Amino acid sequence: MAWGKVLLVLLALAATRGSPCCGAQQIETKSIKKRTFALPSNCSTSCGNIRIQYPFGIGHGCHLPGFNLTCREQNDSSVPARLFMGDGTLEVSSIDLPSGYVYFKLPVISMGVNQPSITAPLIDLQNYNNFNFWAANNSLFVSGCNVRASLVDLANNNTIISNCTTICLDGSSELLPFVIQRPNCSIPIGKRLPHRVFLGLRSYFNSALPDINECDNPEKYICEGICKNTKGSYYCIPPTKKRTLMLAIIMVAAGNVCLLLLCAMLVILSMKWKERMQKKKREKNFRQNHGLLLQQLISTSEHDAQRTKLFPLEEIEKATNNFDESRMLGSGGHGVVYKGILTDQRVVAIKKSTNLKKSEIDEFINEVAILSQINHRHIVKLFGCCLETEIPLLIYEFISNGTLSHHLHVPNGQSKLSWDDRLRIATEVACSLAYLHSDVSMSIFHRDVKSSNILLDDNLVAKVSDFGASRFIPLDQNYIITAVQGTFGYLDPEYYQTSELTEKSDVYSFGVILLELLTGKAPIYSNEHGNEVNLSKQFLQAMRENHALDLVEDRVLKEGNREELLEIMQMVEMCLRLKGAERPTMKEVEHKLQGLRRNKMMKKRLPSFAEDNETTETNLSDAFDPSTESVDERNQGTSTSYSSEKALMYQQLYSPR
Repeated sequence: MAWGKVLLVLLALAATRGSPCCGAQQIETKSIKKRTFALPSNCSTSCGNIRIQYPFGIGHGCHLPGFNLTCREQNDSSVPARLFMGDGTLEVSSIDLPSGYVYFKLPVISMGVNQPSITAPLIDLQNYNNFNFWAANNSLFVSGCNVRASLVDLANNNTIISNCTTICLDGSSELLPFVIQRPNCSIPIGKRLPHRVFLGLRSYFNSALPDINECDNPEKYICEGICKNTKGSYYCIPPTKKRTLMLAIIMVAAGNVCLLLLCAMLVILSMKWKERMQKKKREKNFRQNHGLLLQQLISTSEHDAQRTKLFPLEEIEKATNNFDESRMLGSGGHGVVYKGILTDQRVVAIKKSTNLKKSEIDEFINEVAILSQINHRHIVKLFGCCLETEIPLLIYEFISNGTLSHHLHVPNGQSKLSWDDRLRIATEVACSLAYLHSDVSMSIFHRDVKSSNILLDDNLVAKVSDFGASRFIPLDQNYIITAVQGTFGYLDPEYYQTSELTEKSDVYSFGVILLELLTGKAPIYSNEHGNEVNLSKQFLQAMRENHALDLVEDRVLKEGNREELLEIMQMVEMCLRLKGAERPTMKEVEHKLQGLRRNKMMKKRLPSFAEDNETTETNLSDAFDPSTESVDERNQGTSTSYSSEKALMYQQLYSPR
């Protein structure tokens, strides 16, 4: 007769929770919570893959009474050690102390095919009074062929709790021409079991029982690793180091990808948030800088709308490469000027002010509105402004050839500006200042006239710039009280003492520029002894001592006429007088310079006539006095009161080159 095996596997658990049926354990648990137990250092904290926690323990002094454990190492080093309760008859599969459960693995009971019956203990908890035994499932599983299994309570007069029968007939017998297959069954049980339970197995039919390899059925017997079959059971060997390494690499790579995606998402969200905050800030600045008011002022005039524009900050940042230092043209007391290229390819100068106060925003708007109406060939044009920054930006036409100061004050006095160019530049600057003082609807005082604010284009034509300190004077006033502001060396002494800003303050500053054109020296310069010298004071002292010509630059002395140089020096002396009332107006200065240029050009064209008829020359000078003409006639360069020949001569002599 062939031999076979009958397998019985049951997972059960023991509870350490306090309950009405377990009062003693409840008291013990409470006592554990009330005291602190310091485990000796030699107490084991694990056995195989199972973590051991107090009150359980291995060895003397490592556990409470009734909670001792036994750890058994296996012969195969790849198989983890096994943990048993007490003396080692009941194997522990896991301990879940927080939930109050201990899980046990019941023994596998097998029987040969020739054995008529076998009785074996399933579990005996007589010595574990601290535990109540509960079944994890509602049945015990029996696997085999032609076997009847009964669950018997020996402690209760061998009472049969339940049983089941397996049948495996193949129909090869004449008595059994049909096939019967029921190789397994389950024994139904109650949830709670007695302390002593025995399992009785009895052969029902005398036939062979198969051997079972759990590793052949991975869907039913799950194993994450290498499956090893054993007698009546199986176990898993963890993956090899190589597989573990590959799994770790994959997990790390996946983690890095997720981290990169997270970082990219955070960067995108941060950029979106930053753009939103910048947009809100630009809108706030636009409102605070009275952008709506300026829009209304521009929209009410077609003339303004054609020349003045409100530029968005994005276009200005693009034009200046985000205000790159390489685009910086210069800096001064009122701000920094950058070179920019607009989207329509116009080259512009963008002034970024540094000292505009919030209280001056209204004046700034008025300044932009008025300057946008100025169209004078010797004043830098204002294209528009940007109000989306905290301090508004001004966008001017770009003048390519630097400043008058740059061309005048060169090492060793090697300036390339001829006396004719200097006289013409002085006339052009005087013309623009006279226009601002007298020919606009509301007088504008520049307040910071200096050679570094006079720009020259490629043809050396002068353009007055930088109106950051400019102020508007109502028609019914001839001065205003302001905080003193200007550049040392050009600052009007009377304005410095009284804080009364008048048009004569610009006249004083222009007198210093005339002096620079004559001498080639800066308003404050160092002499041969290394001492700082105030050019204006030095000149006035030389005028009183009748040796002012000693200060004039050699080239100017060589190219200029002595008489016209003396007239220019007299004009400078008048412009630099301490009392503003004694200074000429810019209109008078302009007329005087126009007359000097006209006489100089007449002498070049008619040298014999000028030498033989000095009186006639004087009369011609008086006859062509521009003060007798209207502003419109002078702008056109013609006069209807003279003959066409004289008018043509006047046009040639008067009109600046």
